[in-house]
Amino acid sequence: MGSHGTELQLRSEPGYGRVVWTLGLGAFGLAFSLTTTAAYLPPLLGQFTTSATLIALVLAAEGLFAISLPLVIGPWSDTFHTPLGRRRPFMLVALGPIGFCLALMAFMPSLWTTALLVFAFFFAYYVYEPPYRGLYPDLLPERIFGRAQSAQHLMRGLALGTALIGGGALFHVWEPFPFLVAAFVVVAACAAPIVFVREDGGHGRVFEGVRAYLQHSWIVFRRDPDVRRFLIANTAWEGTFAGARTFVVLYLTVGLGQPLGTTTAVLAAVAGGYIVAAAGSGVLGDRLGLSRVIAFASVVYGLGLLLGGFANEWQRWYLPVIFVVAIAGGTVMTLAWGLLFKLMPAADRGAISGLATTTKGFGLLIGPLLAGAAIDLLSDSLEDTHGYQALWPILAVPVLLAIPLVWQLSAAERNAGAGQPESPEPIT
Repeated sequence: MGSHGTELQLRSEPGYGRVVWTLGLGAFGLAFSLTTTAAYLPPLLGQFTTSATLIALVLAAEGLFAISLPLVIGPWSDTFHTPLGRRRPFMLVALGPIGFCLALMAFMPSLWTTALLVFAFFFAYYVYEPPYRGLYPDLLPERIFGRAQSAQHLMRGLALGTALIGGGALFHVWEPFPFLVAAFVVVAACAAPIVFVREDGGHGRVFEGVRAYLQHSWIVFRRDPDVRRFLIANTAWEGTFAGARTFVVLYLTVGLGQPLGTTTAVLAAVAGGYIVAAAGSGVLGDRLGLSRVIAFASVVYGLGLLLGGFANEWQRWYLPVIFVVAIAGGTVMTLAWGLLFKLMPAADRGAISGLATTTKGFGLLIGPLLAGAAIDLLSDSLEDTHGYQALWPILAVPVLLAIPLVWQLSAAERNAGAGQPESPEPIT
């Protein structure tokens, strides 16, 4: 089912289609900004240093911001009552710095000034994201969470492809071009949820203090075992995704010694599988249960990664297998937040969105580090692939271990659906 099918499904929910696609523009902007930074920042930093470790540390700093900021911003957005609403004031404040940092990123004169600007970008990004995530359960009914996440991930897939393919062409013309274009595109896309959706306002601003918000996030984590199970599983999924994103190109070029054409074909298969999953998994999840679909997809995803550890030379028939595994992985990533939205108590949506973003930060730090360490440690034992053969089994383990946790959430998901209050009226 393509994006047209997803759109038809959403049209059957009067008033919500416009909200879903408008919110999806925020995901497009966020994905476009991170893709541009991850793909084209390393060549720029390579002009200042030959140390791959330094370059990796600059990019890995994203994990530190993802771990820390959402624990404060998330619960703060639960209590920040203004005429503009609870979530959108934070998004509005972050919008200018995101665009400013992207526009100037390619013009910095040294490694350290570039790094400082990148850190400022990460700071603004993680001020925007937790409140943005909190808008979904605020504005949408539980019955379309899966389809809403399908729409969001279709926009993410479109952003990934556009930023990689279009950005590559622009980078060869003039290195700052991808960042300048990204600054314009990201600000326009991320502004759409601020301008074109409305949330309930309030009459007072409340700031309880950083310590209070950190304590509240910890209380929420300890109090709700279902949310805690999800957060542990989410750390596993994000760690696998981050490890694969970091090393997949090196696996193909260094480990298997493949040319650019093969790498492009593999990335296209992965992107295609992700888009297919984004288009179809939401409706399937809403009908059969998000946790069940995630669990079954995780079996295919984890076993597919595990079998990848047996490959020490390239075969053409790998492409359709990669496409199928990418569909399974894309299904897990597409439906994950929809499942979390069902488990969220209404009063703690911002706090739990912040906690989930924090687990993404742990994944960004742990996944690449574990994968890189395994590659280095086994480089002598796996000489044919210079150790890169170990990448896929290492990344498969977290996905497979998370399956029992997700399966346990089936009952909680059913109970949450049964106990849902009347759906909110769409606010557009």
